Amino acid sequence: MTCIFCRIVAGEAPARIVLADEHVLAFHDIRPAAPVHVLVVPRAHVASLWELDDRRLAGHLLFAASEVARLCGLERGFRVIANARHDGGQEVDHLHLHVLGGKRLGRMLAPL
Repeated sequence: MTCIFCRIVAGEAPARIVLADEHVLAFHDIRPAAPVHVLVVPRAHVASLWELDDRRLAGHLLFAASEVARLCGLERGFRVIANARHDGGQEVDHLHLHVLGGKRLGRMLAPL
């Protein structure tokens, strides 16, 4: 098994777990971009948001992201990001949502 997120889900690689259920696993990012930076991944391998074809799993991922925000005390606000595929900036080919918070986050994009 070469996918690092699959290895984390299988318990073969270490991670600081925030949330776990039968569909998803959430754990702290090893290169945080904010004081709170948690990744939410499906337990089943899905390469990216492009390949996601399960509406229930899609909803479950989003619900889990909001639960992570509550567990991490992000009541002042947070951001959820899904990078998809190479040009979208995805670095690990396993669908994952980034939950970021713990400080005021700046603008996502500069105006055109």
